[in-house]
This record gives sequence, structure tokens and C-alpha cells, in this order.
Amino acid sequence: MVSSTQTFLYGEEELSCSIALGIESGSVQGLLSDTARNRVRKSKRVVEKIVEKGQAVYGINTGFGPLCTTNISKEETRVLQTNILKSHSVGVGKPIKSELAKLMLILKIHALARGYSGIAEETLDRILWHIENNVIPIVPSQGSVGASGDLAPLAHLFLPLIGFGKVYYEDTTIETGELFRKTGLKPLELGPKEGLALINGTQFITAHAIKVLDKFHNCLTHADIIGAMMVEGLQGSIKPFYSELHGLRPFKGNIHVAERVKLLLKGSEIMEDHIDCERVQDPYSLRCIPQVHGASRNAWLHLKELVQIELNAVTDNPVIINEELTISGGNFHGQPLAMALDYACLAASELGNISDRRIYLALEGNPGVPKLLMEDTGINSGYMILQYTTAALASENKGLCFPSSADSIPTSMGQEDHVSMGSIGARKALRVLGNLEKILAIELLTATQAFEFRKPLKSGILLDEVHKEVRKKVAFAKKDRVFADDIEQGIELVQKQTIIQRIHEVCKREQLSLKTTYSEEFENY
Repeated sequence: MVSSTQTFLYGEEELSCSIALGIESGSVQGLLSDTARNRVRKSKRVVEKIVEKGQAVYGINTGFGPLCTTNISKEETRVLQTNILKSHSVGVGKPIKSELAKLMLILKIHALARGYSGIAEETLDRILWHIENNVIPIVPSQGSVGASGDLAPLAHLFLPLIGFGKVYYEDTTIETGELFRKTGLKPLELGPKEGLALINGTQFITAHAIKVLDKFHNCLTHADIIGAMMVEGLQGSIKPFYSELHGLRPFKGNIHVAERVKLLLKGSEIMEDHIDCERVQDPYSLRCIPQVHGASRNAWLHLKELVQIELNAVTDNPVIINEELTISGGNFHGQPLAMALDYACLAASELGNISDRRIYLALEGNPGVPKLLMEDTGINSGYMILQYTTAALASENKGLCFPSSADSIPTSMGQEDHVSMGSIGARKALRVLGNLEKILAIELLTATQAFEFRKPLKSGILLDEVHKEVRKKVAFAKKDRVFADDIEQGIELVQKQTIIQRIHEVCKREQLSLKTTYSEEFENY
């Protein structure tokens, strides 16, 4: 991650997911450089000249969407920009988390600071004030079709600039009017094109995509660790993870997963104990971990590459190139991320699907491991019902995998006749990942339980430390208890990345490395 003393220059430096998350958390400070400010002033002057000349340019002195042929007088151009924020604030549903809304502010100021939007410097300074003081607008979760950008969410995001809407302030939600009374701020008077520049863009989709990448990466890492634990607990074969096999089908994700699991299993007495056993091959949920986890890794990598471009793109409309050239185009259309988010949603669901299969496999009974992972069953149900929960979650995720981008409902009286629905796909992907965290938590508990029955044989140093870390929170189950409490502990371990951090600590202490051929691509974002 980024240094706590790091600064970032909006509109000038290359933004990454880790930097954006650093600014959101407060570990990185975002600044507007003199260079960016000069570009912003220059773009603003171009818009003012267009208004003075009276030439018709979409969104500056014309109406919006289907009203693009309606000319707006010089005197009314400012009213037009205020009205667009009001009229487009039509979002519904629960508000998005404040961290997502803050990311939207960060992404928007970075795009506007590029100097192609005709925004006023004063407007950027006010957005910067909101970020630095953690005063975050309330943004409803529903209402964007992801085409003219995320119109409704962005309108709500910037209502406070003109004195409307609500904000999170000092751990509570207040009206913007009350915020102004508390802070002495006054509403801004938006100039020509400013309202349109604020609400056109993909910042709702992209903010969600950043969180998708972050949560998905955590789940992928846990899936490999927990999958390795299950291979060990059920004494699967290590041969499916050999480089000789994956060199014959060299997908990046497959190679990365195979190498990582093989390193995690290194030095395991449990694996060595059955090296000459009679079993020819394992079920797919063990044997095909590199292929299935690897395919999901490839989907993550694809999304990462597209998000990196979008983070540094100009996505509003029209784009002000210079006084002679303004372009009304479609950079606000969410399709590039919408399709990749649907792909990521499916890939996350599949991680949960194969995890559930491994849990089921662990309950069937295995040489050395009792049925239902408990010796005294009959009076005890053991881990049987935990798999009911993962089955329910896996099924729910499958139902959420219909691609949002496959749907398009025309809006804006036919002006927006093809829309991406990327905002819906982005929200859905986060729901799937939330379910996946729970499935992986249950597999972690299951794999740890299976591991106990291999004693006195020892695991390798890394997985042995993972086992100890889990046991600090969840005891070995000799009889039935309220397993919901165990599951909550497991979810917390996954979300807080406790076992990942422990592995890193051990690697540093023992001078071990888990680097793979493609670590650089899969570990940095």
C-alpha cells in the first residue's frame, strides 16, 4: 500500500486504485497543483468565450438530452446549470456507503483537473474541501443506467455545492443548510457547463469497481490459502500444481494459483504422508483449483486493466479541446466497465461455487477424517448444516450472475437509446463478493477442522501458522454448538485479512517468498 506521508497531484499524476483508496482512508493527501489549476482556468475561459460568441454548443448554451436543440440565452446559462443538478437528483434506495461517495468525489476532481471540462477553480476547491474535511454527500444507490454517465448519483453528490441535499458530517447526517450554518460556507453559483461537467461521468461505476477489485483480490488470496488447506486436510495430490502441467496451458491466472498453492504446501508432513497412496486422482474441486481459481484471477486482471484506464480518463461531455474544438461524444458511456464487472461478478460467484463443493467433499468422510468432521455424530450433526448456508449463498450468487450489461432500456426520449446498466452490475458484484466472503469463511472453518484430524503430522510452516491464527478465535469442535458464532469469527478473519497478514509476517521472519511468475500483475493494483 501507499506511504502515510504520500501526496498525490490531481489531474497531473497517474491515479491507481491503491492511491484512490489511500486518499479515501486519509493516508494520502490529494492536492491541486499550479499546473492543474492553470489548465482548469484555461478551459474555463474557453467556455466563457463560447458563451460570449453565442455559438451553439451542447450543454453550454443548449438544453440537455432531447432538449439539445433548445437554445439558452447568455443570461440563463447559469440557471441552467443549477437546474440540472436539481432535476437530475432523482435517486432512490438506501444511500451508498460514505466511503464509496468519497471515492466518487476523488475520481471526479481528478477527471475535472485534467482541464477538459470548463469547470471553475472555485468549484474544484469546494470539492477538495469536502474530501479533506470528510464531509460526504448522501448518494442514493439506485437510479443510474450508466450511460450519460451516472447522472442521478452524481447529481446527488454535488447538490451540496448549491445548498441542497444532505451530507455525512461528524458521524451524523444533516441537511446542507445546517452544514452551511455550522461552517460558514455559502452555496456556489455554477457557471456555464459546470452542472453538466459535474453530473456527466462514470464515477459511480468506477468507485464501485475500485471496491470490487479490492474485495475480489482479498477473496482470491483467501481462496488460494483456504484451498491449499483443504487439499492438505483431505490429503489431496500436489501433482496438479506442478509447473510442468501448467506450462502446457499457460494462462497467467492458472500459473499464479498453481505456484502459490505449491509454495503454501511446501514442507507439509501431511502431504508427504500419502505420497505413495493408491488414489489415482482427486475430485475436481481439489484437482482443478488452478484452473478454476485461475480463471477468476484472469477476470480480476481484466477488470484491473480497464479500471486503471478509467481512473485517469475524462468521461464528461462535451469535452473542451480548445476554443475551436468542443466534442459532444460518448466518453460517459459505462459499457467498458459494465461488461467487465459482469465478468467479475460471474468469476466471484464461481469461487464460491467451488468452495462450497470442497466443503461438501470434506463432509463426506475421508481416510483419516470422519464424516461431518466430527467423531461422535448421531447425537451431533457436526458441520453438516454449515454447508447448507454455503449452498444457499452459492445459489443466491448464481441468481445474481445475469449480466446487467445484457439489458438496455432506452431513456431520455430516445437520445440515450443504448445504456450500459453498469451501475447495477457494479452494485451486484459487491453483493456477490459479500456472499463470497461468508462462503470462504465457512470453508476456512471446515478446512481447519479437517486439519486437526491429521495430527500428529504437521503442516508446512505457513499453513500451520494459519491454523494457529484461526484457533485463536475458533476452537476445535468436539460436539455441536452455536456455529453461527464461529461463522461470524470466520467472516471477521477474512474481512480483516488476519491470516494474510500472518502469512506475510512469517515470510518476513523466515525469509520466505510467495512470489510467483505473475505476482507483479496479480498483487499490485
